Amino acid sequence: MRAFDFHAPRSLDEALALLTPKAVPLAGGTDLFLRMERRQTQPDTVVDLKRIPALDRIEPSDRGLRIGALTLMETLAASSLIRNDYDALARSARAVGSIQTRNRATVGGNLANASPAADTATPLMALGAVVEATAADGTREVPVERLFLGPGRTALRDRELLTAILIPAMPARAGSAFQRCVRTAMDIAVVNCAAFVRLGEDGVVVDARIALGAVGPTPLRAASAEGRLKGQRFSPRMAEEAAECAADEAQPIDDVRAGAGYRREMVRVLTRRAIEGAFQRARGDA
Repeated sequence: MRAFDFHAPRSLDEALALLTPKAVPLAGGTDLFLRMERRQTQPDTVVDLKRIPALDRIEPSDRGLRIGALTLMETLAASSLIRNDYDALARSARAVGSIQTRNRATVGGNLANASPAADTATPLMALGAVVEATAADGTREVPVERLFLGPGRTALRDRELLTAILIPAMPARAGSAFQRCVRTAMDIAVVNCAAFVRLGEDGVVVDARIALGAVGPTPLRAASAEGRLKGQRFSPRMAEEAAECAADEAQPIDDVRAGAGYRREMVRVLTRRAIEGAFQRARGDA
């Protein structure tokens, strides 16, 4: 690891002023420090964001819920605001590494790192979340599903920080669920999956979103699986058919963690379980 300048600003404006093409922002550091140690990233300047209080909050908004980018995974997992309405997100945060990791890793860092296996990416996609991207000249919003351009690449621009995640209010008769497969308890996901469903008064699905992780260059939506659910009442066969559609849409590869065939099969299994869990919560059975 080579020498670098270190800054710890106490305001967002100060942090944005420090960003240059040779500077990297530091949130939890659980990924950044490893990349620096391996010389995959060699910045001239590290801008530590942890002393900016406005980036570490979970609060209701007129649109639903606003989560500061520096919110810790352990805070997400323990928050009653998250657990009560956004079960998939709470469970994904609880799945991240060890307790030590969860007390360092942040939700904004998990997204900005742009790993195809990022555990919070799929539930946030399924929940219809957007991120706030802030630069010195203003803030724009980017849907989470459009944030990822490839492994380690996002739609964030130069001198722009991911500052918050905005999740729409959870409608009535709606629920979400998260599923994950790993080799060991603290390994990154071989496959992860999140599902969201909203039911009409007659129990028919009026909206559905399914997101898959670690089976493509970016987390992805399973559009044909979502279409199989819409307009239907829950049945085990319908959940299985939607899961088969998701497995067909996955783009897995062979790597050191699993083969493509195994990953595709796990997409089928985990998607079915996630759909069943989302239906249970939507019906108030969970």
